[in-house]
Amino acid sequence: MKAITFQGIERLAYEDVPDPGMVADTDAIVRVTAAGICGSDLHPYFGREAGLDVGTVMGHEPLGEVVETGSAVRAHGLGAKVVAPFTTNCGDCFYCTVGLTARCTSGQLFGWVEEGRGLHGGQAEYVRVPHADATLVAVPEGLDEAVALLSGDILSTASFGADIAGVSNGDAVVVIGCGPVGLLSILAAFDRGARAVVALDRVPSRLEMATSFGAVSVNVDSEGEPRAVVDAQTEGRGADAAIEAVGHESATRLAADLLRPGGRIGALGVHTEPHLALSPGELYDRNLSYAAGRCPARHYMPASLDLALREQDRIATMISHRLPLSEGVEAYRRFAAREPGWNKVVLLP
Repeated sequence: MKAITFQGIERLAYEDVPDPGMVADTDAIVRVTAAGICGSDLHPYFGREAGLDVGTVMGHEPLGEVVETGSAVRAHGLGAKVVAPFTTNCGDCFYCTVGLTARCTSGQLFGWVEEGRGLHGGQAEYVRVPHADATLVAVPEGLDEAVALLSGDILSTASFGADIAGVSNGDAVVVIGCGPVGLLSILAAFDRGARAVVALDRVPSRLEMATSFGAVSVNVDSEGEPRAVVDAQTEGRGADAAIEAVGHESATRLAADLLRPGGRIGALGVHTEPHLALSPGELYDRNLSYAAGRCPARHYMPASLDLALREQDRIATMISHRLPLSEGVEAYRRFAAREPGWNKVVLLP
């Protein structure tokens, strides 16, 4: 089969690789019809996360059709249209039963093979899905595949961010970063009753899209303006909650600076710096709350698919490119360079 594979820092290939085979009777093989390129894919691409084997099939956002199942698979028959979260999960361990599916004791991340162990990704013609019954979710009728795809990662991650930031009715919310996760965080905040969302970025096209999602958009480089806009929405108090969707210490610092005392930060960005940008003393003195972690996407997916159905037209506008798998290497280059107009990219094997 054809696949996008990792070849080293900033090096990918579109090449022939072996078709995935069944390993356990709980596996399914899915013929991939849509696969996303995610900002998290750029961590191994740029070498910020090390250890990925050369030849690993990239991608952790697959959707497609079940073409083979193990003897123990009951929930998904041949021909079923399904979408997977970015990590597999057994459905039975302690973490699965409490809704923390991203920490399943036998879970694996799609698109991560290290020292020969792991699970190949979904930017390919076929993908093997362990624990198929618990991992896969049926795609609702009438839902655009590219939109449904987002439930397995970034749409669920946005909802998770709104929850860990404690967004509730009447809140004024700041969203730091208007990439795909940040844009969907705007929708998630409004879905939880936020009365106002202030969205911060420096890319004009992203700010325009954030405005179309209902936010008050502000260029983060405008001196003094982010705080002035937040103050105008909150009688000078500061925001009730902040969703940080960047993954950099400067974004953490900005989120804290825009919060009122007692405010809450939900951190979705993958941070690689060694220390938190906030001190324990500041958290104490301002009664701030900080929460972070990997989204338990499978737990969120039913609700995410419902939100996707309700907001399908708006969500579809943030998918900037739907491209053949054969154009995936060039798509990575342009997406990684943050070229204007390259927002969410979906590959179509």
